[in-house]
Amino acid sequence: MGGARDVGWVAAGLVLAAGACYCIYRLTRGQRRGARRVGLRPSRSAEDLTNGSYDDILNAEQLQKLLYLLESTEDPVIIEKALVTLGNNAAFSANQVIIRELGGITIVGSQINNPNQSIKEKALNALNNLSVNVENQIKIKVYVNQVCEDVLSGPLNSAVQLAGLRLLTNMTVTNDHQHMLSTYIADLFHVLLTGNGSTKVDSSFLSLFDGHVAKEILVRVLTLFQNIDNCLKKEGRLALQPAFPEGSLFYLLYGDECAQKMRALVYHHDADVKEKVTMIPKF
Repeated sequence: MGGARDVGWVAAGLVLAAGACYCIYRLTRGQRRGARRVGLRPSRSAEDLTNGSYDDILNAEQLQKLLYLLESTEDPVIIEKALVTLGNNAAFSANQVIIRELGGITIVGSQINNPNQSIKEKALNALNNLSVNVENQIKIKVYVNQVCEDVLSGPLNSAVQLAGLRLLTNMTVTNDHQHMLSTYIADLFHVLLTGNGSTKVDSSFLSLFDGHVAKEILVRVLTLFQNIDNCLKKEGRLALQPAFPEGSLFYLLYGDECAQKMRALVYHHDADVKEKVTMIPKF
């Protein structure tokens, strides 16, 4: 019973708070990238590929060069640039698979041990994008404990802390890996309660449930809601009709404003979104 309670609070606290930051980040970033013309250029040297002006999607050969560069160099400037480039390319589903098959997850993951905080942040961001792929999560889960430790031991509201929270969010969207966070729950809640606006969630979180939000984001936040709802029901909390404190994460999620948005999504034009909403009995 204790284990189920632990998993429930992980889903309810960590996923909601850090998840909102992550979803907004992916939504705005995706809109910027989507506005550019996608294309491939002739093969270039690995260091050229880290040039900030090189915005096109890399192919498998270029990704392999970049991974080799990351693995072989000790230059912190090159390492950071390579991680940024890999992270940007890992936002695309095809490259998530290619990078895994090239052994890139281990190469990127090794950089979260780097004492350079900027490099650590970029490595976490790259793993975050790679973790959208479920098969990639199987390899990334070996870093979960260390990421938790880094989130808790690092400076409050730091870039590394937020990057770590984003990665933990993606790793706990489904129930497969939530149990790995069970021993960190109390400390993670402390981070969420004491952090600033980058770490907390305010009422703007509910804007992610608006009908005009991109399908990818809607499906993700609805999945989070469904997992949280399931966990709370297993603990019998919802049966008691608890009065959640105003301003709390649960107050937002189970308040009238969110209920109205969820009911509106029942009539959403996308079948996947409608299906997700109907799977939450409350609506």
